[in-house]
Amino acid sequence: MEDKRKIPIIEWEDLDKRKFYMFGVFMTMAIRVSVYPFTLIRTRLQVQKGKSLYSGTFDAFAKILRAESIPGLYRGFLVNTFTLISGQCYVTTYELTRKYVAQYNDSNMVKSVIAGGSASLVAQSITVPIDIVSQHLMVQGQDMGRFKELPREAAGKQQPVMGRTKDVMVQIFHLDGLKGFYRGYAASLLTYIPNSALWWPFYHLYTEQLSYVTPSCCPHLLVQAVAGPMAAATSSTLTNPMDVIRARLQVEGCRSMAQTFRQLMHEEGAWGLSKGLSARVLSSTPSALCIVVGYETLKKLSLRPELVDSRHW
Repeated sequence: MEDKRKIPIIEWEDLDKRKFYMFGVFMTMAIRVSVYPFTLIRTRLQVQKGKSLYSGTFDAFAKILRAESIPGLYRGFLVNTFTLISGQCYVTTYELTRKYVAQYNDSNMVKSVIAGGSASLVAQSITVPIDIVSQHLMVQGQDMGRFKELPREAAGKQQPVMGRTKDVMVQIFHLDGLKGFYRGYAASLLTYIPNSALWWPFYHLYTEQLSYVTPSCCPHLLVQAVAGPMAAATSSTLTNPMDVIRARLQVEGCRSMAQTFRQLMHEEGAWGLSKGLSARVLSSTPSALCIVVGYETLKKLSLRPELVDSRHW
């Protein structure tokens, strides 16, 4: 007899790829719009010295909103949308790697760890240059990073977003050449590969455990919607120290991870490694909720027509 509590996993071969990519782009954009302000706040908190500007996540939100209004919460967003490409590469790599690993090991935990890490490696290779530019735009005008003030076309007039983007890219290239767009690449890999490799196993673990403590009539999607944020909070907390080092390395332009770590410890002690954690959790948990509900729904909507009647949710 089929165990009603066991939540079925839709694998790559079960999907209609055209629907999967078409719906996926819209879903990813909607998620980025909703969580971007917390991503910006996290970056500003991580690169500020002590509490020189903001005392915490909600203080930063209030001050940015008061001083820069809603557009201030979306600085660098247009540049950041190019990460939609890396997002699609991420899910494709994840699903294909799961399919490949399944030939040798059918453990869902093993498949999730290897696929999550591999997907993050591919995605970060595309994302890092975009992140570097968008992060400099996020902290623009805040007396942070290497580019304190960027030139404007006319005094008293706000320069168009693409103009500011061009200025940032020119200055990064002028200071560091092409390698400047991959500053902190190793730190990004050491942040996001473990984060991704941890998130998927924790997600499936929490989903499995929750499915056994909830009534059999409880919708599977509700169980997954709870497991996703729990996994995000867990992986974000475990990888936050490296995320702080990554952000400082990319924005401040320190020469190495070791130098950045020593400087951080000297200035702020171990507490500095927790900077931006609340903002990171506040951005990752709703993002995980949206991703889980959206991604699982996306996969169901993209299920090949001949398999629809054979699946029960």
